[in-house]
Amino acid sequence: MPNRLINEQSPYLRQHAHNPVDWYPWGPEAFETARRENKPVFLSVGYATCHWCHVMERESFEDPEAAAALNNSFVCVKVDREERPDIDTLYMTACQLVTGGGGWPMTIVMTPDKQPFFAGTYIPKESGVGRLGLMDLCSRISELWRQKPERVLASGEALIGHLQEAFVYDDDPSGPDRAVIDQAVKATLDRRDPQYGGFDSAPKFPTAHRLLFLLDVHRRTRAPEVLSAVKETLTAMRLGGLWDHVGFGFHRYSTDRQWLLPHFEKMLYDQAFLALAYLEGYAADGDPLFARTAQEIFTYVLRDMTDPQGGFYTAEDADSEGEEGKWCVWTLDEFRAHAAADKDEVPWERIINVQAEGNFLEEATGHRTGANILHLTASWEEWARRLQMAPEELSRRWENLRQRLLATRVQRVPPLKDDKILTDWNGMMIAAMARGAEVLDRPAYLAAARKAATFIWENMRDEKGQLLHRHRSGQTAIDATANDYAFLIMGLIALHQADPGGPWLERAAALQDAMDDDFHDGARGGYFLTAADRSDLPVQPKEIYDGAVPSANAVTLHNLLHLHRLTGDFRWRDEALVLINAFGGSLRRQSVAYLHTLAGWELYLR
Repeated sequence: MPNRLINEQSPYLRQHAHNPVDWYPWGPEAFETARRENKPVFLSVGYATCHWCHVMERESFEDPEAAAALNNSFVCVKVDREERPDIDTLYMTACQLVTGGGGWPMTIVMTPDKQPFFAGTYIPKESGVGRLGLMDLCSRISELWRQKPERVLASGEALIGHLQEAFVYDDDPSGPDRAVIDQAVKATLDRRDPQYGGFDSAPKFPTAHRLLFLLDVHRRTRAPEVLSAVKETLTAMRLGGLWDHVGFGFHRYSTDRQWLLPHFEKMLYDQAFLALAYLEGYAADGDPLFARTAQEIFTYVLRDMTDPQGGFYTAEDADSEGEEGKWCVWTLDEFRAHAAADKDEVPWERIINVQAEGNFLEEATGHRTGANILHLTASWEEWARRLQMAPEELSRRWENLRQRLLATRVQRVPPLKDDKILTDWNGMMIAAMARGAEVLDRPAYLAAARKAATFIWENMRDEKGQLLHRHRSGQTAIDATANDYAFLIMGLIALHQADPGGPWLERAAALQDAMDDDFHDGARGGYFLTAADRSDLPVQPKEIYDGAVPSANAVTLHNLLHLHRLTGDFRWRDEALVLINAFGGSLRRQSVAYLHTLAGWELYLR
């Protein structure tokens, strides 16, 4: 018999609707039940395309013994982090404060008043060396809750205090400073990986806003080392296994330093921001690989991630048939069967790195699986030179082989597609498509951006004109966060720049006024993630930190400056300076954590 999640629209929640765990969606019923039964709340936060979320479900949430322990000990609540980024942000901050790290699935245990007192990520069913298992967690917390409730409550109250402090930032009235920007550039370049491209070591995330920041600074300085770092990274990501060489699009991140072994989920926000990075890289350098990569990202999105009504879907899963990456990888025999049709004996196995033993290592054991992640260790131009072949001819032959591989792959059992439409992520892709239409002179991208923007405007606002966050199966729901406003405004501004005759700028300005009314912190400046009159959280988060995507505050800084330049209205520039100063002290202390905001400083000073 299904649990309460069967009535939810989120694909992630519906994945768990047949678990023996007695899941509740986040809402008053769950917390009222916890108070009535005097139980703590077990909060599990994840998303539909998350590999380790699937692992924890198989090990524990589908297991009758583990489910019974959870049901006896807690009121269990499941949250889709993509539907409720405010819940995710608040409790992920708690997780980071408690454990020093974070990730998904996120596991929080809290009081019925939503005060967290335990935090973690993936938890195995049974305890192991140095790691607490779920079964022991249930028994220990149940005992503590019964025998020492005052200790638990005090811990929760203390952590709420720390959370309140975590969202307070230091101001500085001195305005933007190029010295701080240049210091952040140096610190970023110091983290550059000169051998494999990118920054830092494994795991490597394709943080596109870092590259966009460097490109913004390069427009002013023309420093060759800045452009070189961007080019190395864009090239390495495109050649490596992070890129889907058969179906196009980027996977979530690389688990190794070489950009070879990804986690295979594909997120709309990554496609949007990476498309922008490749477009701006092409505009700065003229490398045709960067233009082609942006085009192929859009090919993937328009083919696989676009709703007939115009909105863009959220993500594709890492797993299919219970295995991560099975949709994407190839054995040597499978690959040879397709390459054999090329009678000219191009050494495809060497070019695209296919081996008998495979290059796909099982993450938990490090063992080779016999499967291969297609990737390049040299560019197509370099291979053409080695083969004494025209680059265009080699590319043509690869395209023929790629099409054969793709035709076979679409016959496989596909990974789950999370087909909900999110306002903020759609704003990102609208911006990318509009910019792509400008840079690449592709009217089809402009048409797609217009259609998506019109869909959001007509279908994802309530009767008062306030934005809503999620649309799926004809139903629009969930109050918008500052992210929805900031990223949709970003998309509308980009659309106006590509299509000046439309209603886009007027709509962007109206949304910015609404954002100012509902989300602005009148006491300390900046924007809360949630509107004060529509929040059900014990603390209102306010973000400036760049995560997988920039914060709403960082994006809003750019939006305000663009609105000023496009309308001539100086109130937008005045608001931008207030926003800069609200976080100025924090930025001066830890500039590399806030690169998109610093890119806004660069724009202000330009």
